[in-house]
Amino acid sequence: MAARYYLELFNFCNRYLRDRALAQDIVQEVYARFAAFERHGAQPVVEVRGLLYQIARNLLVDHHRQQIVRAHDSDDVLLEKPAPDADNPEVAYAATQRMRLLVAAIENLPPRCREAFVLHRIEGLPQAEVAQRMGISRNMVERHVMIAVAACRKRLRDTAEAPQPAPARPEKI
Repeated sequence: MAARYYLELFNFCNRYLRDRALAQDIVQEVYARFAAFERHGAQPVVEVRGLLYQIARNLLVDHHRQQIVRAHDSDDVLLEKPAPDADNPEVAYAATQRMRLLVAAIENLPPRCREAFVLHRIEGLPQAEVAQRMGISRNMVERHVMIAVAACRKRLRDTAEAPQPAPARPEKI
């Protein structure tokens, strides 16, 4: 019964996103969430079309929020993924060291905090989905992510402030 609304939902999402591939992804996620709701819902769905549109609107809002965060959070240490510059070994080394520091900071997080952070920031899942997977509230997911970001920033800041050993000078031959 819900399948008959596919094209209608696709056109709705495509008008908003202006990206056919992304609209298809969103509609696919709508149907996945609808199926999960039907399986786990205590009551049968009476207004299928309304529920499908509500799920689609929520996903579109989540997508919009992610775009805003990415646009305004460009200096976020976890969104910057420095690619080593093959022509400059110092830059490549510094990027590798920075990535090692971030990985170490993430590995030292409490397990639930690390799981929420990896699912949301690394795998890109919406907070609502992370909350559902972990069986916690969206606020708790947000709190875990904030703690993780703060830990990563602190690790980078502490390392930058620590005295650095002088580089070894090559001996003259």
